[in-house]
This record gives sequence, structure tokens and C-alpha cells, in this order.
Amino acid sequence: MSSSEDERKALLSEGAILEAHHYMGNDATAVPVSDLDQSFGERKPRARHTSRLSVAFEGSGLHNISLAWKDISVSVTVPGKKSILKREYTPPIEKRILTNVSGVAAPGCLLAIMGASGSGKSTLLNVLTARNTKSYNIQGEVMLNGVSVSNGMRNISAYVQQSDLFIHTLTVREQLQFRALLRMDKKLDKRARLARVEEVITEMGLQGCANSRIGAAHGTKKGISGGERKRLSFASEALTNPPIFFCDEPTSSLDTFMAQSIVHTLQKMASRGRVILCTIHQPSSELFALFTQVLLLSEGRVAFMGTSQECIEFFNRQHFTCPPNFNPSDHYILTLAIVPGKEEEARTRTKAICDGFSESHQARYIDQQIETQKRGVDFSDHILLNEVTGESRYSSSIVSQFTNLFWRSWTSQYRDDMLFGVRIMQTVVMALVLGLVYLQLDVDQKGVMNINGALFLLVTNTSFTNMFAVLSSFPEEMGIVMREYGTGLYRIDLYFITKTVSELPLFTFVTLLFATTTYWMMGFRETFEAYVIACGITLVAGIISVNVGYLISVITGDTTLALSVTSPAIIPFLLFGGVLLNPDSTPDYFIWLEKLSWFKYSYEILMVNQWEDYDYIECENSTAIYNVTDQCPSDDCLFRSGQDVLDYNSLDKDNIGEDLGILGALWCGIYLLSLICLIIRARLSKE
Repeated sequence: MSSSEDERKALLSEGAILEAHHYMGNDATAVPVSDLDQSFGERKPRARHTSRLSVAFEGSGLHNISLAWKDISVSVTVPGKKSILKREYTPPIEKRILTNVSGVAAPGCLLAIMGASGSGKSTLLNVLTARNTKSYNIQGEVMLNGVSVSNGMRNISAYVQQSDLFIHTLTVREQLQFRALLRMDKKLDKRARLARVEEVITEMGLQGCANSRIGAAHGTKKGISGGERKRLSFASEALTNPPIFFCDEPTSSLDTFMAQSIVHTLQKMASRGRVILCTIHQPSSELFALFTQVLLLSEGRVAFMGTSQECIEFFNRQHFTCPPNFNPSDHYILTLAIVPGKEEEARTRTKAICDGFSESHQARYIDQQIETQKRGVDFSDHILLNEVTGESRYSSSIVSQFTNLFWRSWTSQYRDDMLFGVRIMQTVVMALVLGLVYLQLDVDQKGVMNINGALFLLVTNTSFTNMFAVLSSFPEEMGIVMREYGTGLYRIDLYFITKTVSELPLFTFVTLLFATTTYWMMGFRETFEAYVIACGITLVAGIISVNVGYLISVITGDTTLALSVTSPAIIPFLLFGGVLLNPDSTPDYFIWLEKLSWFKYSYEILMVNQWEDYDYIECENSTAIYNVTDQCPSDDCLFRSGQDVLDYNSLDKDNIGEDLGILGALWCGIYLLSLICLIIRARLSKE
């Protein structure tokens, strides 16, 4: 046996018991010492399919992966500023966020990462999870069992974010089944995946609300409680049984009872051999005592890492003793905080604490464990971790993704009373009101203008109703979609296709309902052919508007912003629709807007459909034409036939084929542009 092997054996025999208690608290049943032997002791040859790494990833057996990070330093480049008026230039500077941060979390560890605001908690979590690090300049290593990993960390870990985002119309069980069918190993059949869902429901204590709708966290669509939503977040990630959990503020916005319930859940998960890291903001003393490890940060440096009892002893040695009956976590945060107005004094204090820890036996012990893990790595670990943490592929097939995404979109849409029932009611009421306003219009000199206005209203009302229906719902769902896409749950293009296809029947139904009701109430041409054409063109204009709604939603990504920019963005197209401005009067510099206006092409087709077969329009001598009240000879009638109406509005029935082609091009073009923008946005959010 080599000297390095002797050294490892000696270290194991002297430190295994200490390590078990140091990293997992006093719960000796969390991870047996025999399992630690597998991590740091002599490795025996093993078949690839029974490796502890592959077993941990596939979700069977004991999780036995240790996480370590060594000398993590992070800085960002703050761009320079140039003042035009003062002719001054501030050069770019490097801002240090983390400085030589090291730590180890063994199986069974429940680690609380704490510190004052700006201490680097979120940055450290981002580095460990390889998320949102595009703007970071990173130095140091992140390791699993001594093997360095980078972007592949997300493939072997779970990340539970602070905000809980779900499709509110699904039940708890449906949410988990949806994720299980898309996220779990495709080698498992459907029965095994659904069985795993029931196991996780029991493990997370969700049996009582399994068939309840999730509901919205805020607003009128109430569902399960805040604590149940948080446990559902953990359950969604626990389906694949990952060995490492990262949690961002898991007790945020929860009362004391719910917070304790969540931390007890985390404790139970850690006792099964998982590594769980949580950023947490000033927990109560009861919550603080539940964590087996504490990592304190101050201005990007490690102020302490170890057990809560060791933390008390360390601060005592630094002459910052926690007062009696005082919450230890509050004491540590206050001690490490940079107080405004006393920055110099505070920085001197925190520097002394951080320097004291870097020279302590706890810091040396952490470095020793990291080096032990690195020395204990064999070639098979490199191969397995490269396979597990390499570039991820989707766990489910394209067919499975399409089927399940379509099911979710369809289910969530037709369960939503606000989206389904209210929209139908809104359509009926609007159609009846407009139908009564324009009830059975006469085809005479006055009626011509009324009919033209009603036809334009048919297009504009449908367009804006459908567009705002998308703007009020799609941006809210995008946050969920970006998060799910970031975890590799499904392809973003398949999501968009299933989303739009599933919503098409509802948009078609409400559009035809509105068009049919108004068409016959307003008294347009009473032929079935004309009715079908009018409904078809109204539907095409409505679907183009839906696609415009998708495009604006994807670009803005926010409901309020999308609603704010829509009117300024759409009104120019409305102006060149053919009613508010005669097409022959369009300025040359706005021709491009007219060419892109679906209102123009839809209106022209509807006008031709209405007027092309009218050979005679009634013109009485007493009819007032544009404020002319004198007797009007028949020769002076403004509109004597339908062709006169078309000519007056600069419309040509020979343009119908071109109009249809351009409407089809706008439909497909705006749809594809929306899809491309969504793909770009999704990929940027994943970096």
C-alpha cells in the first residue's frame, strides 16, 4: 500500500467519528460511519452500475456525495461612467464580492448560510449552483467528492428558489405527476413514476392537500397554504431524489410555525443522506438550533463555519459573547453587520473575526477535509461525474413533452373561470351591446358610413379583446416557464407550440361567437357566403392579434409593462386601417406601417365582401350628405352603388388575393418572431 493510502487510512481511523458529529450534528443515525468510509477510505473495485455516484443520481439507496468549495473568489466589473456635461470619465472598477470562501458539506448536512445584507450569501449560492454567473469573474473550485465540477452542478442537484411558482389551476398531485413524467429517467415506466409521486407526497406531508388546487399565492385565487406551497416546491425537486439541495430563503414570508415545519422537513430530508444548503435571514433561536452547520459571511469573507455550538464558542473566544436569552443568530448578524455611520469601526471588527476564523482549527479542518477528498478521488469518479454533470439532455421524449405540455395548457385554461367563463360572458355582452347600437342598419347614404364603421369595429374589437386576453395572462406564466426550462424540464419551442395550439379553440370560439352575433344583428349582407367570409376574416385578424399579444408579452416579460406599451405600439397600425385615414392619404414615410397593418387588409376584404354586389344604394332628395341639407338630385348622390363606396375609400376588389396572402404572411411571421424571441429570452435567462 502506498504512503498516501496509509495517510488516508490513518486520517479515517482518527477522524471518522469526529467528522460524523462535526458535519451532521449529534444525530448519529443521519449517515453511518461505514458510509463515510466509502467516501474517504480505500475504494474497492465496483461495477459501474452500482457506483455510489450513479446510485445517488438515479435515486435509489443512500446519498453519499460530499460537496466542497475551495477558495471561491468572485468579482464583478462595474462599467465606467462618462459625464458629457462635465467632460469627466470614471474608469471601470473591479468590485470584490467573495474572497477565498471555502467549505465542506458532507451527506446528512443541513447548512445555514447567513450574513447581513450584501455579505455574499446569494452570490455564493449562485456560484455553487452555476446559475446567474454570467457577469461574475470567478476563481476557485467547486467539487463533488473531490472531483471539480462547473456548469453540470444543476444536473445532479435541486435548486428551490425563494418564490414558489406554479400553474394555479392544477392540483398538488397533478403538479407532481406532470414533473415526474417529464423529469424522471425515461427508462422508468409511467407506473413507476406515478408511484414515486405518491412516495414524495407522503414524504413531504402533502397527503391532506394532494387533490386541492394549488391556487395563487396572492389575489382571489386562493388554494393551499404558504407552508404547503413551500413543501410542494421541495416535493417537485425531490422526485428525482437528487443528493444535493440548494434552498434560497426557504422560510421567507412564513410564520414561525410554518417556518419550523419547513426546516423540520429539510431536517428529515438531510437525515436520508442528502446535502442541504440554505440561505436564511435571521432565523429564530428554535430554527437556528435545527441546523447542523452554520456558515457566516461578512463582506464576502467566511466569518465562521461549523456547528451552532462551535459558533458560540468561537465568538466567545473573539470576545463577542452572545448575551443571555438573546437569539444567537441575531447576535451574529448584528456583530457582523456594517452599520451606516460606523463603517470603519464595523469593518475593523468584522476583519478581526474573519482573520480569527481563518487561523482557527475549524478552518484548518475544512481545508484538511477538502484535500482529503481530492486525494481520495479515483479515475472512475472522474468518468461518472463527467457523465452525470455533463451537458444535460431532456429526460423525456419530444412526444412525451408535447403530450404533457398540451395537457397542462388545456387543463389550466378550461379550469380557469376568469379565463374561460368570464371571457365568454364578456364576448356575449359586448356583441349584444354593439349589435343593439348598430341594429339592422339601413343601406342608404347615412347607412353606408354606419356599415363601414361597424365592419371596422368588427375587426378592431376582436383584435384588442384577443390581444389583451393574452397580455393579461401570458407574462405571468412566463416566469414559471423560464424556471422550468432552466431545469431542463422541456424544450421551449414545444411549450410555445402546445400553448398556442391549446388556446386556439377558445380564441376561435369567442371570435366566431362575437362575429356571428354582431353580423346578423347589424344587418350585413344576408347571404351565407358573405357571412362565412366575414367570420373567417374576423377570425384571421383575431388570431394575428393573439400572436401580436404573444410577441409583446415575450419582449416585455411583465404584465404591467406589456399593457402599458400595447396601445402606443398598436394605435399606429390602427390609424392606417382604412377608416381613420384614407389609404391614398398615407404619407410616404409611413407606407411601411400601412403595409404591416392587418387592420387594413382585413377591412378591405370585409368591405369588398359587403359592397361588391350592391348595384343600387337608395338616395332620397331629402338626404343630408356631409352637412349639405339642400335638395339633392339623384345625380349628386355620393354613393349610388357598392362600387362607389369602395372607390370612395380607395379600396379595390382586385386586391383580395394579395390581402389574403399578406394576412397569412403576417400570421406566420409574427408567430415565428414570437417563438424566436421566446427562445432567445429563455436561453439568456438560463445563462
